[in-house]
Amino acid sequence: MNPLSTDTPAIEVSDLTKIYGSGNTEVVAMKDVNLRVAKGEVIALLGPSGAGKSTLLTAMGLINPPTSGRIVIGGVPVLDGPQPLLDLRAFRRHHLGFVFQKANLIPFLNAVQNVQVALEINDTPPRQARKRALELLDYLGVADRANNLPDALSGGQQQRVAVARALANQPSLILADEPTAALDSHRGRQVMELFRKVAHQRGSAVIVVTHDHRSLDVFDRTYEMEDGGLRSG
Repeated sequence: MNPLSTDTPAIEVSDLTKIYGSGNTEVVAMKDVNLRVAKGEVIALLGPSGAGKSTLLTAMGLINPPTSGRIVIGGVPVLDGPQPLLDLRAFRRHHLGFVFQKANLIPFLNAVQNVQVALEINDTPPRQARKRALELLDYLGVADRANNLPDALSGGQQQRVAVARALANQPSLILADEPTAALDSHRGRQVMELFRKVAHQRGSAVIVVTHDHRSLDVFDRTYEMEDGGLRSG
């Protein structure tokens, strides 16, 4: 049974702080960040380079734990400061999805196989995994590219496949780090609109780090990070 409750926030972080180094070399990358995101919301994190956006995203993604603070995902406490409260790797694999600036598709697998492998890692039988992968590619408008290798796909198509892969295990939370940075404005907006579609139709919360102010109307809420702090945009 999925332990994530449908009536609790997708993620809630409290007083997150991340400090690198100590003494004269101490750098506060993130300070006292509080954020609560409901399932079905799509959120933008804005701010200049070095403001702490990626630090916050990787903390929420259970990749780079905070120095202090608490993270609760779907009502399940997962981190108390740097201390994991459960098996983070297994939890991440089952409940989180990631999309990055580059699609990072496996070059020798075609589009459907790139999505299918994310399911098979979680022990979904191959035939069932392929069926769901094809359904996701169709949902995201790239079913006609299912048998294409990544180098035969456009940048926008690659990102759609990456979004399908992120959706494969029905995550409650999808984290995207500059997912449109390598795309032109038209394709970038298409990808942002996909995130809204995924959030509103499938109930996943989506948090997007972006420098692109042209598509902010897509988001339910925006936040600005500056000097490691977070404020509503």
